[in-house]
Amino acid sequence: MPAQPAKQQPVSVVTGGAGFLGSHLTDRLLAEGHRVIAIDNLVTGHLTNIEHLAGNPGYRFIKQDVTQYLFLPDEIDYVFHFASPASPIDYLELPIPTLKVGALGTHNTLGLAKAKQATFVLASTSECYGDPLVHPQREDYWGNVNPIGPRGVYDEAKRFAEAITMAYHRYHGIDTKIVRIFNTYGPRMRLRDGRVVPAFIGQALSEMPLTIFGDGTQTRSFCYVSDLIDGIYRLSQSDFHEPVNIGNPREMTIQQFAENIIRITGTTSGIEYKPLPVDDPKVRQPDIARAKSILGWEPKVEFEEGITRTIEYFRQWLARAEQR
Repeated sequence: MPAQPAKQQPVSVVTGGAGFLGSHLTDRLLAEGHRVIAIDNLVTGHLTNIEHLAGNPGYRFIKQDVTQYLFLPDEIDYVFHFASPASPIDYLELPIPTLKVGALGTHNTLGLAKAKQATFVLASTSECYGDPLVHPQREDYWGNVNPIGPRGVYDEAKRFAEAITMAYHRYHGIDTKIVRIFNTYGPRMRLRDGRVVPAFIGQALSEMPLTIFGDGTQTRSFCYVSDLIDGIYRLSQSDFHEPVNIGNPREMTIQQFAENIIRITGTTSGIEYKPLPVDDPKVRQPDIARAKSILGWEPKVEFEEGITRTIEYFRQWLARAEQR
């Protein structure tokens, strides 16, 4: 009996590959034996996130806007669509690019997956739930989103992305996955991207007051990046097609989070309060029953461990910045 040909090394495309999550996903895929083609226009991503991959024979970087036509001659097994501004500062400053990458970018990357008969993984968001009226949030909850508010450009871009992803699955038979990502933190976040983790850590390390918007009673649930990436990788290997929440259900108020940052950094910083932005969610906590049952996934990194690693990353980043 003739020998069967060895299975070729899987090839994955990661859009937003120079971003916070995209670069961590790339590391995981390379560790799993994939070749990776990363695509990023560097609007919010940064080459420092991928400089450690220079010279890696299994890695290629392409600078391109995914809202433009994508041409790749390679055989491709997976397309991970992670390109998008993802923080309030970014999508408030870049409202139209945010909408375009959610609509045109998702359309283009789905077309690439269709042409290559590849598995498609969409990075969606807990923002699909808006300012939720159901708590914690389950995947069968349709959300409470203001489509014309300032945050609507991100929320609706991702909701459209989910809709077109499911349409490609149902109409074209594409193997698609949708991950709804809840608040994630860890090394390679941008210090001033407007999200609460780098904002509080940066302020604490600079001995500046930590800025709380509102009265601090609003809640968030923080997942360490390695846990999130593990959930995403497991989802990519599954045969499940509907949205899956990936996040840490350990919920805390923003006030509690600020107090923890002050305690762990040892800063002398106090807290100042400013008005709550329009449509800012009052609660955010994932129901991860689906991820547990389908993927056998749940977060492992405790908050103290993850936040300590993240603080140390920013401490070193600030020290390097001072030396420049």
